[in-house]
Amino acid sequence: MNTHPATPDTIAEGARILKAGGLVAFPTETVYGLGADATQPEAVARIFEAKGRPSFNPLIVHLGSADWVSDFAEPDARFHKLARAFWPGPLSLVLNQRRGTPIAQLATAGLETIAVRCPEGAVANALLNAAGRPLAAPSANRSGAVSPTHADHVAESLGDRVDLILDGGPCSIGVESTVLDLTTREAVILRPGAITPEQISTLIGPVAAATNAAHAPKSPGQMLSHYAPSLPLRLNAKTVAPREAFLGFGPTDGATLNLSESSNLFEAAANLFAMLRSLDNPDRFNAIAVAPVPETGVGIAINDRLRRAASQ
Repeated sequence: MNTHPATPDTIAEGARILKAGGLVAFPTETVYGLGADATQPEAVARIFEAKGRPSFNPLIVHLGSADWVSDFAEPDARFHKLARAFWPGPLSLVLNQRRGTPIAQLATAGLETIAVRCPEGAVANALLNAAGRPLAAPSANRSGAVSPTHADHVAESLGDRVDLILDGGPCSIGVESTVLDLTTREAVILRPGAITPEQISTLIGPVAAATNAAHAPKSPGQMLSHYAPSLPLRLNAKTVAPREAFLGFGPTDGATLNLSESSNLFEAAANLFAMLRSLDNPDRFNAIAVAPVPETGVGIAINDRLRRAASQ
């Protein structure tokens, strides 16, 4: 069994696993989260594999304190008011990323924004601070399943797909955090949760509710369309045309860049967004051709992402 009571020793072991690129499920006040070091792209890729998540949705990055935010994002006056009032707590805030942030692009789905939260609860706080790393942490369950509020729920849903489950008892709130977008002039609630619009507007003025997010995804729980290059994208390419960039996978003759020369799907997922951005250069290319990627494991998510980008 990989479920253990949350004690100083098991929390220290969880921090070691996270720093080594593993997955740890841990309790927050909302639901149990499936944590990975948000600065390690291959660790983040393991989240999607474990959950069977059908696409690379942006993930909420959990922090040990509000003081960590400026390392990754650009907080404004509204952020500071809300963080003082509701952090630690069930409020996730979408901010513009800081240039040069160490957060893996896979955690933000290639977007220039980042959703951050400081969770309440002694176990979550102790784990974050023991690891000393920001943790990408969606709900610790298979994609499409009911979110877990007990350690047993995590074990039933994920089993040995997670390296360690820290049992901290039942979650006190039991629904996911409110997600609030602060990257626009008027703050927008992207996902409702325990922190209400009335509570938020008391501090920062009127807030709007998200409408169609298909073209502007910023958090989980929305209709999602992710970073797409400006150049046309051609999938399952075996050869390359003149002025086409060629994104390879595995042994690929003539590849401009290669997602993984060793055919490692985790490495490919970790490289996907950065390589698409690098090849999206109209001065050098007029299109991007992508070699076939196996439709298995995390390759399902890679192909989902590529199909979405190619259809736009």
